[in-house]
Amino acid sequence: MRRDWIYALLLLLPAMVLLMGFTHIPAIETVISSFFSTPHGRRPAHFVGIDNYLYLLEDDVFIRSCWNNLIYAAITIPASIIIALVMALFVHSRMAGLSFLRMAYFTPTVLPMIAVGNIWLFFFTPSFGLIDQIRALFDLPAQNWMGDPDTVLYTVLVVAVWKNAGFFMIFYLAALQTIPEPLREAAKLEGAGRWTFFRRVTLPLIMPTTLFILVNAIINSVRLIDHIFIMTLGGPNNASRLLLYHIYETAFEYWDTASASAMTVVILFVLSLLAIGQFFWLDRKVHYK
Repeated sequence: MRRDWIYALLLLLPAMVLLMGFTHIPAIETVISSFFSTPHGRRPAHFVGIDNYLYLLEDDVFIRSCWNNLIYAAITIPASIIIALVMALFVHSRMAGLSFLRMAYFTPTVLPMIAVGNIWLFFFTPSFGLIDQIRALFDLPAQNWMGDPDTVLYTVLVVAVWKNAGFFMIFYLAALQTIPEPLREAAKLEGAGRWTFFRRVTLPLIMPTTLFILVNAIINSVRLIDHIFIMTLGGPNNASRLLLYHIYETAFEYWDTASASAMTVVILFVLSLLAIGQFFWLDRKVHYK
């Protein structure tokens, strides 16, 4: 029995070392750094307590980034999940060219986010972009989508949804393929329509997958910022600035590691609360068998 435990621990050891070295230890160091000032040259960091957190409450850029990220998450999370489910239902049916269609839906997932940002630049470029070219057919004026504070955040949203939906579709497609065929046949015999079967049978059976996708979508809403570097750099006037981009700029351009650490702890705290709430509240509504 002891040999089995040793064998299991040896198998887990590489993953445990990587997790400790690149996840848990840096997270603990970030929490500690958030209570100290930023060291400069020969001046070491000193303990400041919660001053870094109090400063965030007075930082207009941080508050604007939080608001932008809230809008970003509120739109990208449900949109990505709903579109992914619709695409999965569509490609789960029998039709000609199904393999090509699945590949087309999944292609954005394998593209680097930097490449995705460059692709969508051609769509949103004023006057010459594809969107404005289509608008010109209806005699509509050109629109500077990424230069207008009222529209720039939504251009970023579109890119994120386009990138994530295909990835989530794969999980939904795998879940749909596990639904037993006798259930469909029994539903037909009982006279249940497609909508009734979807609502009463399909949705409950794919709820574990939905919970998994929801957790990933929430994490992606604060993790994916590569397209911000390519498309907007957080502008104009911080209208598309997201939290992780603001943390990067604060830490590596302004070299204010104390404030960046405090913002990182805030994100980790919020994500932890959301994850706990999902697993303890939504998990009760999930049927695993």
